[in-house]
Amino acid sequence: MNHHEAVLHVRGEARFVDDEPTPAGTLHAAVVTSPTAHGRLLGIDAGEAERLPGVRAILTCRDVPGKNQVGTIIPDEPLLAEAAVHYLGQPVALVVADSDAQARRAARAVHVPVEPLPPEFDARAANARGELIFPQRTFARGDVDSAWAACAVVVAGRAETGAQEHVYLETQGAVAIPGEGGTLRLLSATQAPTAVQRVVAGVLGVPMHRVEVEVRRLGGGFGGKEDQATPWAGLAALGAWCTGRPVKLVLRRQEDMRWTGKRHPYSSDFRIGLDRDGRILAYEVFFYQNAGATADLSPAILERTLFHATNAYFIPHVRATAASCRTNLPSNTAFRGFGGPQAMFVLEAAIARAAAEMGLEPAEIQRRNLLREGEEFPYGMRMASSALTRCWTEAETRYDLPAIRRRAAEFNDAHRLEKQGVAVMPVCFGISFTNTVLNQAGALVHVHTDGSVSVSTGAVEMGQGTAPKLRQVAAATLGIDPERVRIDSTSTSRVASTSPTAASTGPDMNGHATRLAGEAILARLREVAARRLAVADAATIGIRAGQVHVLGRPAGFSWAELVGAAYAERVSLSAHAHYATPRIHFDKATGRGEPFAYHACGVAIVEATVDVLRGECRIDAVRVVHDAGHSIDPLVDRGQVEGGLLQGIGWMTMEEVLHLPSGGVATDTLTTYKVPDLYAAPDEVEVHFLEPGGEPAGIMGAKAVGEPPLMYGIGAFFAVHAAIRAARPGTDTHFVAPLSAERILAALSEPS
Repeated sequence: MNHHEAVLHVRGEARFVDDEPTPAGTLHAAVVTSPTAHGRLLGIDAGEAERLPGVRAILTCRDVPGKNQVGTIIPDEPLLAEAAVHYLGQPVALVVADSDAQARRAARAVHVPVEPLPPEFDARAANARGELIFPQRTFARGDVDSAWAACAVVVAGRAETGAQEHVYLETQGAVAIPGEGGTLRLLSATQAPTAVQRVVAGVLGVPMHRVEVEVRRLGGGFGGKEDQATPWAGLAALGAWCTGRPVKLVLRRQEDMRWTGKRHPYSSDFRIGLDRDGRILAYEVFFYQNAGATADLSPAILERTLFHATNAYFIPHVRATAASCRTNLPSNTAFRGFGGPQAMFVLEAAIARAAAEMGLEPAEIQRRNLLREGEEFPYGMRMASSALTRCWTEAETRYDLPAIRRRAAEFNDAHRLEKQGVAVMPVCFGISFTNTVLNQAGALVHVHTDGSVSVSTGAVEMGQGTAPKLRQVAAATLGIDPERVRIDSTSTSRVASTSPTAASTGPDMNGHATRLAGEAILARLREVAARRLAVADAATIGIRAGQVHVLGRPAGFSWAELVGAAYAERVSLSAHAHYATPRIHFDKATGRGEPFAYHACGVAIVEATVDVLRGECRIDAVRVVHDAGHSIDPLVDRGQVEGGLLQGIGWMTMEEVLHLPSGGVATDTLTTYKVPDLYAAPDEVEVHFLEPGGEPAGIMGAKAVGEPPLMYGIGAFFAVHAAIRAARPGTDTHFVAPLSAERILAALSEPS
């Protein structure tokens, strides 16, 4: 794999926050959290803890010098609880001590008396009580109410998707180091360095330029470190500010699983109407989003749910409504797909129910309603290419879908205690931040006098392969070997006002900024070369494989010689560039616009087997055709497709977050929370990248590939669903994910 950090990872030499050498005198922090899910805070008794050895400070909301607030979209999340607590595990106080063990011991000794109030954990109940993060939102097109009369078949139902734990290898953490003149340097495990910088500056009551946030790399993120890394960085910063000493705060795995938010659980009601030929005429859906205690990123996630309510299909009459419901759970947050998977699951459930009613294969309804070039999404944007229909045709023919179905039918005829099912999952996912202002990025490129190059951007490398793609972009722009290029750590002091590395936009936006900076340097170097080679038109000069070319022919002048000549002429070898994604816009008042730069598409065919006696399922094969455009790094992209797919399969079949009656997380260890392992992976995974067809795309003609593949995993649910129906024809399986062994057995035991 063309990943310059691979050797460091394999040798265990790659440094993460907890590995970074800390300055002498570094203190350690531990968090005191709420013992109940909801109640009035009656005070904090820290007397016993203060007397323990090594304790340097016990800080509460009264010690915050600036704003006691870390909410980024809606300011509803205090750094440390004030008058009330709203979920079990909410930070109430911070203990700072000489060692990690002393800090944790003292944190356990702090008593937090709370007058209990009734908690609410159910999104539907919260909605009924009016407990909303913000008012309900609706996306609509056509006349749904009138369309039902024209439908030959109308079915309705409910769909439920559960939470999902991020299980990033590196837990949440930060190191805060005070500097001279009231400055602070933060090493933070965050996907959003500027957001951390902004919030920490607010907490400390200082301008942003006095706070530097640096991120070398993350040990995984999946969205869980886009917003939720901020409070932990804020707490470390508060400890350092109040003690004048460096402070380190790193969560243990169980703390991370108990105190941090997950993928949002959704409970949804749907109604779908079709004509006799299987054309979808009308679709109505109501999404109940379980936001948890505070807004976090729930407003943006809910909005993307609405954007993807119709997924890969053209539906003329649509009404999608969503409510972000406030409950007494840790605030749920971004997760790969960002609300899109929850929406797509509901529509696939509706199609599956309609197909059963009509005696059709769900794939027939899917195929007949696929978005075609020029057709309109409910929010007004039009499908700009035929990529989706080409993916379907390619998958159907390349993998021979009819033969796959025949083999499953033959297997089912021959086996009484095992049954197989097949499902097809098309995906159409918009690429851009739905908040238009975030669609911008900067890059700083330095060419050093020996010809080596360093690149700084706002992108954070978290294992998704952004860094190797940026190396390729810089090298291709300058015409040199990628080995000459180094991607630096992300720092708010080198590249400011950055957007989070999220929404699958990292390589696109930061790649374009890198390209623009490289082109600015290249233009200067061309002028130098033109003077040295006595060439009249600098535009005829190019650089290929580290050699200067004139009119496409080698000029006997190397890259290193050209850089040396430019330095001798006092020509700048550095450039900063800014990129803003063009053309995108969206009017929230009308619900219309073009919010995405382009759409990434694909189709997966999923085969599954169910053990009828034990309720166990296995995913036998997944065969994918994915539209990656002109992939910059096919091996990295293949890894993203396979990894996202397995994460989606886990969400659909085994990963279940369970809570105790108190609101605490019952599945708070990796022995009680099951993630897919090697044995859960499909026996066969085939990935074919669609031949590029000139569709709108990102940097160098490539398309984003981080999030869309997760949604192929939704097909696993419906393949298992098909196997259950093969075992018990007529069974109306409940659309509740994950489809665990217990739920499979329950479905198999229901009367037909």
